[in-house]
Amino acid sequence: MLVKAILISLVAAFAMFDYQLGTLYAFRPIVTCPLVGLILGNLPAGLAIGASLELLFMGNISIGAYVPPDEKVGSILACAFAITLGKGTEAALALAMPIATISLAISNVINGLMPVIVDKADVAAAKGDLKGVYAAHWAIGLVGVVKDVLLVGFAYYLGANAVQGILDWIPSFIMDGFGIAANILPAMGFAMLGRLVLKREVMPFFFLGFLLASYMNVPSLGVALIAIIIGIEKFGLLNPQANTDSPQLAAEGDDDDDF
Repeated sequence: MLVKAILISLVAAFAMFDYQLGTLYAFRPIVTCPLVGLILGNLPAGLAIGASLELLFMGNISIGAYVPPDEKVGSILACAFAITLGKGTEAALALAMPIATISLAISNVINGLMPVIVDKADVAAAKGDLKGVYAAHWAIGLVGVVKDVLLVGFAYYLGANAVQGILDWIPSFIMDGFGIAANILPAMGFAMLGRLVLKREVMPFFFLGFLLASYMNVPSLGVALIAIIIGIEKFGLLNPQANTDSPQLAAEGDDDDDF
């Protein structure tokens, strides 16, 4: 158990460091949960839970002063507890948001100390000390990594029995409801994505993929490869000269329109 707790805490460190390395979105549940499943010897469960939690946290975006729940810690611990206790996706869904909210509360307390480091960065920037700014940047990241590592490691190592008690206490109809929600979430997630990408220009390709998968039994990989080929042809990647010519023609047209 101790070794697994350490390895899972390292997954949390990896997720937190993603912010320091340019935010490559490696902290999302779709990435971290399969890693947890691999550590616990149940990769399929990690993939399934990661996909469901990704849809749960899809709108988990910081906008303005709003700070969303901590999907890193929430998804990692929810996945770890669900797999360890032999529960399914519904248990992970029941645990993820409360854990993420508690982690956010702890982060808010720790973030009260961050202005001290930020002030050091301001002083270094005023002096033109680039290394000092870098040091402040990594110091803030290190504080977050230590918090997540300790929180995830101790919570997993000490909290399995408590979580088991909570899951046993929750009525069965609530857990059944979470199971139904887990099946509905993929449709809702794709609908949310569809509102962003479905425009007249791309609608034919959307229905083309649907027809290929539904009526021609083309596997997902085949549909993806066909989409790549269409994208290459659509954007003229095999003929770069065509891309460089079109902006010039558009610019000439704009000049004519001005007159």
